[in-house]
Amino acid sequence: QVQLVESGGGSVQAGGSLTLSCVVSGYYARMNCMGWFRQAPGKEREGVAAIYGRYGTTYYADSVKGRFTISQDNAKNTLYLQMNNLKPEDTAKFYCAAGAVLDGGRCYGGLFVPTSGVRLPYWGQGTQVTVSS
Repeated sequence: QVQLVESGGGSVQAGGSLTLSCVVSGYYARMNCMGWFRQAPGKEREGVAAIYGRYGTTYYADSVKGRFTISQDNAKNTLYLQMNNLKPEDTAKFYCAAGAVLDGGRCYGGLFVPTSGVRLPYWGQGTQVTVSS
């Protein structure tokens, strides 16, 4: 059984920073695709960042490139999302997700292409990020 637990959310002013963490328990080594989604009230869920494979190939949504950094610490079974220069439009509930996929393209699809048919099966409960102007 795989469980994901996020932490690190909170309230910050625009321009501030937060680091989200996601601890993965159970079969961590098999999860070669991990990422972060977010969902704001009244909006659809969107992929934010993903990391794939042993070399840690990363992918980002255009809206967060240059501001967010995804990383993982395999010794701690933990996924991170460092968020800098936060904007009010980043306000959302953030979820981490994980799964095993065949290749980086499928990892990208699972995060950023809703029509790809790729679904990461394991999810956390979410952590709220609120950015005030």
